[in-house]
Amino acid sequence: MTDELRTADINLIKRIIPHRYPFLMVDGVREIDGTSSAVGVKNVTFNEPHFQGHFPGAPIMPGVTIVEAMAQTAAVMVGMAQNVTDKGFLIYFLAIDRCKFRNKVVPGDVLELHVETVRGGSRIWRFKGRGLVGGNLVAQAEFTAMIDRSAAG
Repeated sequence: MTDELRTADINLIKRIIPHRYPFLMVDGVREIDGTSSAVGVKNVTFNEPHFQGHFPGAPIMPGVTIVEAMAQTAAVMVGMAQNVTDKGFLIYFLAIDRCKFRNKVVPGDVLELHVETVRGGSRIWRFKGRGLVGGNLVAQAEFTAMIDRSAAG
């Protein structure tokens, strides 16, 4: 393992995880430290479909999409570390715990998704995530996910 932190742009992200518009929730991942930690970035824009109904006249990013963005950041981190680019890698939520939403995320915000591995190395992984906007905590959660490599085609 190298001490150099890695990054993933949108093109690499799409080669690691299967998510696409309108459910691809990260635009980039940086500071990828093996399977230990990473920082995802979501540039929140008014053009996203959930803002049509959440809420008209007062758009707020739904909390579940913030947690999904955390999970996608974790999936990219693990996928890069385990070299699953272009191999049909899937990761599924098993549990979301200790989830709290502390502030609104609105169009124009840059949402940073800080994820850390609590437990990993097998099919079942546990992560801690924090969402930050301008350095302020907007959301936090712990989540468990299962890695499925059998989907590889």
